Amino acid sequence: MNETRQLAEWVTAHRPESIPEEIAHEAKRALLNYLAAAFSGCRHEAVDIAVKTVLPFSGPAVSNLLGRNEKCDPLHATFINGISSHVDDFDDTIPKNYIHPSSPVASALFAYASANPISGRDFLHAFVLGFEVTSRVGNVVYPWHYETGWHITATAGVFGAAAAIGKVRGLSTEKMVWALGLAATQSAGVRETFGSMAKAMHPGRAGQNGYFAALLAENGFTSGEHSIEGSRGFAFVQSANRDLSKLLNQLGERYELPDNTYKPFPTGIVIQPAIEACIQIHRENHPDPALIKAVHLEVAPIVFELCMKKDLKVGLEGKFSIYHAVAIGLVRGRASLDEFTDAAIADTALMRIRGLTIPHSNPEIADDEVMVEVTMNDGTRIKKHVEHAVGNIARPMTDAQLEEKFRDLANRVIVPARTEEIIRKCWAFEQLADCRELVDLTLPV
Repeated sequence: MNETRQLAEWVTAHRPESIPEEIAHEAKRALLNYLAAAFSGCRHEAVDIAVKTVLPFSGPAVSNLLGRNEKCDPLHATFINGISSHVDDFDDTIPKNYIHPSSPVASALFAYASANPISGRDFLHAFVLGFEVTSRVGNVVYPWHYETGWHITATAGVFGAAAAIGKVRGLSTEKMVWALGLAATQSAGVRETFGSMAKAMHPGRAGQNGYFAALLAENGFTSGEHSIEGSRGFAFVQSANRDLSKLLNQLGERYELPDNTYKPFPTGIVIQPAIEACIQIHRENHPDPALIKAVHLEVAPIVFELCMKKDLKVGLEGKFSIYHAVAIGLVRGRASLDEFTDAAIADTALMRIRGLTIPHSNPEIADDEVMVEVTMNDGTRIKKHVEHAVGNIARPMTDAQLEEKFRDLANRVIVPARTEEIIRKCWAFEQLADCRELVDLTLPV
């Protein structure tokens, strides 16, 4: 009954020089992808509404918002950054627990860095630790917690944000225990909100609450000692089952970052194989959408758990629809941000293909796999098997591909010269004397 304390001890004792080079590089990849996702979403209507809502209640405006001209206090900046980085579902994902790990942690750290001097070395170190805590807490309760309906990005992410901010604030072990306990009691977020703006609120609030937990603990605000493993703690209250050994097993020897993945398309990760397969059919076979009679596809059971929205009304719902994934791939041959707008949902050609699409759950199909069969009116059948979707563990995006993703999304907000400077600084993150210079580069000019 001391897992929470052991985790806190590890976080407070960990030193930057202990991070293996390959882990540091993966952290830089995650941060570059995080910033790409933040640029993608920073002008979304959901972010505009959130900014309008929180500004009248903000404390001293000392933190810049990523990709925007407004400023607010660090806690609200964390909230807004979290929405920006998640609203388009372009952020990273750990397939083994379906956590989007970077958004809560990086949102808090970038808000902190905008208001407080922090070196790139210390920022990167805190990010690695926050990422580690987020994923390990999630591992303890996955899949039971997720299957119940909790959004694990939010519920586990609050722990990572607390650990990261607690680390840069130099919390003692005792205060880190309190911070984790204060994070646990704020752990929230339900999957029923998927397809709405509320989903993007989750990592924003998780980052904000984790940041707040660390500040409270720093000032002596106490919490329980066993917030994760206690009989009334996180792992027991919010999950039908749990494996507490996953919290500390090989801690410091094996890191979670190598299990991270990055998306080529702005959707839920489990429908990306279908998008890729249908894009390939569009490019290789050029089927006339008006002559398609039916589309059958075999998908992993997790698709039926996460992405079966069919009666779509708004663009955000399309990100969690296997039917829309097939339609945009076959009709448009792409899956850009434009394919997840309200206008795309109302496109009659896409509506027709959605209505002809029949997914089949197959337990023999892996989560990053799909088999698609398109039947034409004349009886012709077009088949495509994607064994491993690009971006997933077996086919990871390269550094160059991540750079191109970043350029595509950042150049919508800032001038190309700034885009290239951010890329250079991300690859040399530990050399930054003050991370505020990186935040400032994200601001529109």
